[in-house]
Amino acid sequence: MKSLFVMLQYVLPQHLLSRVTGTLAELRHPRWLKDWMISAFIRAFGVDMSEAEERYPEAYPSFNAFFTRPLRSGARPLSDAAVVCPADGSISQIGRVEESSLLQAKGRHYSSWALLGGDEVRASQFRNGHFATIYLSPRDYHRVHMPIDGELVATRYIPGKLFSVNGATAAGVDRLFARNERLVCYFDTAAGPMAMVLVGAMVVAGIETVWEGQVAPPPVAMLHRDYRELPAPVRLAKGEEMGRFKLGSTVILLFPEAAVSWLPDYAAGTPTRLGEALGGLGSGAAIATQAG
Repeated sequence: MKSLFVMLQYVLPQHLLSRVTGTLAELRHPRWLKDWMISAFIRAFGVDMSEAEERYPEAYPSFNAFFTRPLRSGARPLSDAAVVCPADGSISQIGRVEESSLLQAKGRHYSSWALLGGDEVRASQFRNGHFATIYLSPRDYHRVHMPIDGELVATRYIPGKLFSVNGATAAGVDRLFARNERLVCYFDTAAGPMAMVLVGAMVVAGIETVWEGQVAPPPVAMLHRDYRELPAPVRLAKGEEMGRFKLGSTVILLFPEAAVSWLPDYAAGTPTRLGEALGGLGSGAAIATQAG
């Protein structure tokens, strides 16, 4: 069945399905239909609404408003660790970047160069570095937060496919995260340069950032933006929201060599909770910061 699921994704109209889903998810009328869709989703995926700021389906004007719902105050305490989990979800893979190779799933690898859209200069910053891939399932909270204090340097929107990003697809599709539509955000941090990659997926209706609004699908032509040139810098504190997904997807973090050290408790399949400790600064953090 898993093989059939993966094969179907090659022939399905990925972008059309996702855009139609996005249109339906923005519908506000009839209200009974909107409320029914939200209630059915909560039951089907076991969403814990006790953590939400608004607990009842009727409080949300659209399905997308429900899906990107804020948490109630205090629901995610922020750890004192140098690097914290940027999202609720589970670890897909975590570890070292071997030269420029990242582990996608058992027996499958892809390159940081491909993930970052062929940017050799920036990819070289993460050679032999550290990565963490976090999968957000449909039941999870879908806002993405900063794992560490950072100042935005640049963004790059990379068009691509819209394969599912669940475990079955990650195990069955080569270079999955380097093929899908994605937004790459580069930050300067205490650990040196950091890349946060927000990966789109099947029926994901959109990717947004707090400084730009909707980025994918792009409302206007946008490939690359240099935020060093803007008059007002974008600075975000650890734990502060930086973006959100409209339906489940994946976040990938990249740090330079020896810049961070992941906690040993994390491995493929380990649950993550926003704000919990993910790692500390490594011996090369100061060097990486100076080089960045």
